[in-house]
Amino acid sequence: MADSKPILLSSPTLTPSLAVEVLPQGVTFHRILVKAHGRTHDIVIGPDEPEEHKTQRYVGTIIGRYANRVPAGKHIVERKGVKAEFEAQANENPRVSLHGGPVGFDLLPWKVLSAEEKPSLFSRAEIAHLPRSDFGTSFAFFQFESPDGDQGYPGKLLVEALVAVVEPGEQERKYSKLSEGAVGEEYHLGSIVYVYRARVDEGVTPINLTNHWGFNLDASLKEGEQSLSVKDHTLLMKANRIADRDADNLYIGPMAAPTEHVHNGKRIGEDHPEPGYNDFYLFEDETRSIPKQVPLSSLNDNFDLLADVLRPSNNSDASRGARSDPVVELASENSGIKLVFDTNQSGAMLYCNIGASPAKGARKKIHGGSGIKDHGDAYPEWAAAFLEFHEPLAAFLDSAKKDKDDTLLTSDELYHNYVRLDVRFKEPGRK
Repeated sequence: MADSKPILLSSPTLTPSLAVEVLPQGVTFHRILVKAHGRTHDIVIGPDEPEEHKTQRYVGTIIGRYANRVPAGKHIVERKGVKAEFEAQANENPRVSLHGGPVGFDLLPWKVLSAEEKPSLFSRAEIAHLPRSDFGTSFAFFQFESPDGDQGYPGKLLVEALVAVVEPGEQERKYSKLSEGAVGEEYHLGSIVYVYRARVDEGVTPINLTNHWGFNLDASLKEGEQSLSVKDHTLLMKANRIADRDADNLYIGPMAAPTEHVHNGKRIGEDHPEPGYNDFYLFEDETRSIPKQVPLSSLNDNFDLLADVLRPSNNSDASRGARSDPVVELASENSGIKLVFDTNQSGAMLYCNIGASPAKGARKKIHGGSGIKDHGDAYPEWAAAFLEFHEPLAAFLDSAKKDKDDTLLTSDELYHNYVRLDVRFKEPGRK
């Protein structure tokens, strides 16, 4: 099926160090391939077979209209005087609607826009920033239309997604010196950017999109149980509060983070709470520098929110421009890979595959698995650090966010959500 055929994206060089396989079904990051020091790593978990994302859900995929958990049942929402009523459909249990309802955007095919089909929610100026290459494809646009009433949500929603691989600029030449003995430095291998845009045809609707990707920087080393755990990964997260939730993980309110929730570069497995991490963190700086919603009327040929997001990076990050500062760093000394994230979203969910069973699903062969579904060697608990960037849980229910970051979108607004992931490498064992 066309929706299960991977689209390969890589930086526009003859010898790319970073490549991504994206599936049109659910705009799924099926593989993120990092080539460093003579080894190829796939740094995201999941099945080998693209079709299995339909049963092994929320592994590298987008979710439905609304990330995480909201109370099931009827809600009345209002933004800037525009009101709507909707009914969130239960799927996790009778009280909880998870990731937008039973049938999320992850289960459905997205249209891949051809070179002749211009996206309607990205400007001519933004498209001009995307690199062209004679050697391969470095970006793709995907489009999906969610009908009025989809999973109970109001309004017909047009969603477009951009996935792009950005080359590292000057560091590409520096990295080549590794073969000449220039070791000990940290090198940029490139960046991955995803951008979600949306508009609703009329009225107002809740929207809070995210990508549900799970990272393991050591799994491709195939060193047994140790490389299947992210407990030795280090995590830096610029967040000082987590969401307080009830027994069904429904949002109650923010709270000060206890000691085990402070991620200041320590190992993930150090002083972790029991049974593990499955928490939403609010970043210290809630006012990200790039807006999440703008007037739809501003979308003209010169409209541009992507100039800095798509700019090649370097070790000094002098080219960051107006982008938000990095908010999360995930690294492994064993593989030498570090991931650095920036975003315009207010927080991130950290989930460490808690509750996963090795008996269910499939593990990639590059990670030492058989690749066979339900063979008994799938990914166990702690096999990944899922980092899902989005707005606070059920923010439309928080009266303090009225007409601000309330995760509501009206028909005269454009929804804009970006995450940029910079991939860096330092030869293992070098300080």
